[in-house]
Amino acid sequence: MNTTPDMGARPANGEERYQASRRITLIGAAVDLLLSVLKIVVGVVGGSQALVADGIHSLSDLATDAMVLIAAKHGSRDADEDHPYGHGRFETVMTVILGSILILVAAGIAWDAVRRLFQPELLLQPGWPALAAAAASIVAKEVLYVWTLRVAKRLRSPMLKANAWHHRSDAISSVVVLVGVAGTMAGLDYLDSIAAFGVALMVAKIGGDLAWHALQELVDTSLESHQVEAIRKAIQDVGGVRDLHLLRTRRMGGDALVDVHIEVDPRLSVSEGHQVGERVRHYLIDRIDDVADVMVHIDPENDERGNINMALPSRDELIPRLEEAWREITEAQPPLLVTLHYLAGRLLVDVMLPLDRFRDLDHAREVARRMKRSASEVQGISTLHIFFFDPSIEETNMVHDWIENAQE
Repeated sequence: MNTTPDMGARPANGEERYQASRRITLIGAAVDLLLSVLKIVVGVVGGSQALVADGIHSLSDLATDAMVLIAAKHGSRDADEDHPYGHGRFETVMTVILGSILILVAAGIAWDAVRRLFQPELLLQPGWPALAAAAASIVAKEVLYVWTLRVAKRLRSPMLKANAWHHRSDAISSVVVLVGVAGTMAGLDYLDSIAAFGVALMVAKIGGDLAWHALQELVDTSLESHQVEAIRKAIQDVGGVRDLHLLRTRRMGGDALVDVHIEVDPRLSVSEGHQVGERVRHYLIDRIDDVADVMVHIDPENDERGNINMALPSRDELIPRLEEAWREITEAQPPLLVTLHYLAGRLLVDVMLPLDRFRDLDHAREVARRMKRSASEVQGISTLHIFFFDPSIEETNMVHDWIENAQE
């Protein structure tokens, strides 16, 4: 069997996930608080509009950190009666809110920057303290970005990944502020406000991306095409799978969920078909990163082709009809093992009879012919096969016991 590389370690359980998310988020919140106070105070005292805008950006991080903590606590809870698929969508909803807040913050920063550009008397003149504060922010936020992203990948949390990029946006905006402050100090009076407007555009872009991707998850958008193809190939690698169709994927927080119809040999037993399905399920969960659950539907054929014929009789309807048709054939009286195959819109019937009911093989063949003639009058049957087994042979005793148990 071919194998698909394991794309990463399996995620922690709910409590471990919450504790890891809580730890990195609290660290980030503490840093955000210190930086926001530093940048706003230095920006006001040092005369840098861009630094004040960047400080407000950092201050908004505190609100998003709080949302991340709330979402991590609720989103990491296991499935329950009211939420049988788990609580992963809490993270998704909070990501939408986080992205929306970033867009609003960006709009406020941009408005103030444009206002000052059109009113030169409002332009600020920053100094060395503003330059130092911007540099400190770059270093601190880049460290937080790397640290948070590492935890997000380990926990497979899009919400933490979003928060990591929020830290990166702060670092990038501080670079712009650094350039703006340095340019203004060099005599380019407009550069600080232009830098503030540039920060606003970057923040809006990040917020829009976060909100858009989270909304795509809320409407059950499929995984990326290369991920779906990797899942398809992995399923085809499992022994017993003839083909597959109706492969559907979606996301639930950090997890990927898969629904698929697999085709198996139509003559397999129910238990063997189920076993093939379980192998598919475990193989995907073990081998494909992000896949947390798989719903496998077992098909004897491709049911997308419309071969299902609901007019065919069920077992409860068919067996009494066969017993009535064979009531005068002594050798065909219960117990019998009757297997039904619903294939290509037709009903195929297999019947097993023990040889000790017959004098010899010629007698068995004659009874089989009579049974087929009588069954031809039973509506719905396309083909009838009759098989014989010798109950005196040890191996066939299991079949004989199976027949008797099936009638109990």
